[in-house]
Amino acid sequence: MTGSVPQIKIRKLPSAKVMIISSSWHLDICNDLVAGAQRALEKASVATVKVQYVPGSFEIPLAAQFAFEAGFDAVVAVGLVLKGETPHFDYVCQGVTQGVLDVSLKYGKPIGFGVLMCNDLDQAIARCGREGSKEDKGYDSAIAVIELLHLKANE
Repeated sequence: MTGSVPQIKIRKLPSAKVMIISSSWHLDICNDLVAGAQRALEKASVATVKVQYVPGSFEIPLAAQFAFEAGFDAVVAVGLVLKGETPHFDYVCQGVTQGVLDVSLKYGKPIGFGVLMCNDLDQAIARCGREGSKEDKGYDSAIAVIELLHLKANE
């Protein structure tokens, strides 16, 4: 963890439609990330929240595109990619990151990026928001989406 977490007041978004998209790998960690995102969206009074699971993190960008095409205002993307013994980790992480950015910019809609990319399971646990974690990246990613939706509303 670097720096300090910004203190952002959660503003209400009762008319927003947000999809949480999660990888299905490492479901214990991913479900913690989803729960964190749901907590933040509930605090913002987001009425329409749907959770969609995809096979792996690599599939998140296309699922986000489908969500935008279906009328969702924002996506919270969560997942976990663990470093292994091959370069597969590097390619998946780069592909997910670039894919999420591309979809967000193509549609002009926010995607909160809560895909953990960790060297080991302990790092993931420290960031997934469960009791005893140092960080809650699911929650933080949803807060980013809420702030960007407010920013867009004030254009």
